[in-house]
Amino acid sequence: MSKARYFGLRLTYLSLPGLIALFLTMVMPASAIAGEKSAAYWLERLGPALNMTSYRGVFVYARGSSVHSMQIAHRYHDGIVEERLVLQDGGSGEIVRRDMNVVCVLPEQGKIKLDQVIPSGPFAEAFTSQLSPVSRWYSAELKGEDRIAGYDVVTVALTAKDKNRYSHSLWLEKSTGLLLKSHVLAADGDVLEHFQFTSLEITEDIPDSEFEIRTEGREISRTLSEAGRHSGSRDGFSKTPRMHGWHLDWRPEGFEPAAVPSSSKGQTVAFSDGLAAFSVFVEPVGRVSMPTGASRIGATTIYMRQLQSRNKAFLVTVVGELPPASARQVAESVRIDEAFALGASEQ
Repeated sequence: MSKARYFGLRLTYLSLPGLIALFLTMVMPASAIAGEKSAAYWLERLGPALNMTSYRGVFVYARGSSVHSMQIAHRYHDGIVEERLVLQDGGSGEIVRRDMNVVCVLPEQGKIKLDQVIPSGPFAEAFTSQLSPVSRWYSAELKGEDRIAGYDVVTVALTAKDKNRYSHSLWLEKSTGLLLKSHVLAADGDVLEHFQFTSLEITEDIPDSEFEIRTEGREISRTLSEAGRHSGSRDGFSKTPRMHGWHLDWRPEGFEPAAVPSSSKGQTVAFSDGLAAFSVFVEPVGRVSMPTGASRIGATTIYMRQLQSRNKAFLVTVVGELPPASARQVAESVRIDEAFALGASEQ
């Protein structure tokens, strides 16, 4: 995998917090939570809060031994979501989003394909309505109260009901339901990834100037399309994602198609269960020998598999918050259409 692609894949998970938080702290017992609201109540508030709350701040994101901080401004204005994320360490760069239009500026990395920079997980536009049925895949429990970045929060534990996903702990701001901190947890309780605001201001008073691109460098723009939408489906999502020239025979139950760049032409498909997310990339590789197998950074697994179809080599890459065994099963379920293989051979 090229350095540019890996950095692009990494940004996918930097720009969305299905992600998640640092120090385990002492909290009040759940019975002391104001108003005795249920875990389901707070989860229902989380979805709308992710898009419809306006705020600015700085958050820290840690995965394995890698720790990064990002500045964010997020505004919901006249029904439109605007967001600007700026890297605070590890090089300069920023991502600016207005509705489904995304611009990425990464001057130190050269040209980066936004086909790999896919908003997914809890911050994805396509999944703010997917959080209510999350109880089908996780057992939800209120754990108590805490305080994050100067705001009072409640803590919700989500325990995975199967081996194909990780458990999560969420810290939600009381007045808005906004996610301020989160953990992704292994089956043994180890924290694999964490996200936490270190400074935050929840405010409607965010000027247009905070969403202007200020980093000098090459701008790459894409318009996201909600690949899973299908007017004929009961819940607004097609159960068969739109793939071009290949098929996915298996994915963990509950993961539905998410928004992808319209330029991806079906070679990139993203999935989310409302909290976790993963993406599948399929592309011809010609005679180039690519590395295969699994690697894991925090909760993020990268599984690469090379397969042959009509004497043409293809690279399948699965990236996301899946246990390695599940990522491997997804990758091994990919099937290449004969017509796609023939077309690739002629290129």
